[in-house]
Amino acid sequence: MKILLVSFTRKEENYISEGVAEFEKRIRKYNSFETKIIKAPSGANSTEQLKAEEKLLAPFFTPDAFIILLDEKGIQFSSKKFADFLQTKMNSGKKNLVFVIGGAYGFSAEVKKKASDLISLSALTFPHQLAKLIFCEQLYRAFTILRGEKYHHE
Repeated sequence: MKILLVSFTRKEENYISEGVAEFEKRIRKYNSFETKIIKAPSGANSTEQLKAEEKLLAPFFTPDAFIILLDEKGIQFSSKKFADFLQTKMNSGKKNLVFVIGGAYGFSAEVKKKASDLISLSALTFPHQLAKLIFCEQLYRAFTILRGEKYHHE
């Protein structure tokens, strides 16, 4: 299964890019993984921006993909439960697993309705760039948990 992390951003800080690149390298030892940055559109208001982002996300909604939105109202997992969630998705037979970090206003109701799942990284609020780095670390952690490696301590 191919795993893709899509995020909306205008500019990514160097320390984020470096951290994400490190975790991409580590994750690829276990599974196909790629990150894709979509230039965040700017709308006159939140409704216009959400509609523009909805159009940019449309190509990812394919029958062979699970679309998982990272959303503050999503399900929160422990690292172990996230690893189990990941394993379940990977055993599904679908070809693609797409995680999406939305723009400044989150996701439109239409995008949420089409998504397979909504998950939350935390009850805390993080800047989108930091959420991307945290997610990559948690994805790497999930693979080490699934392989019984020593990275994760319980």
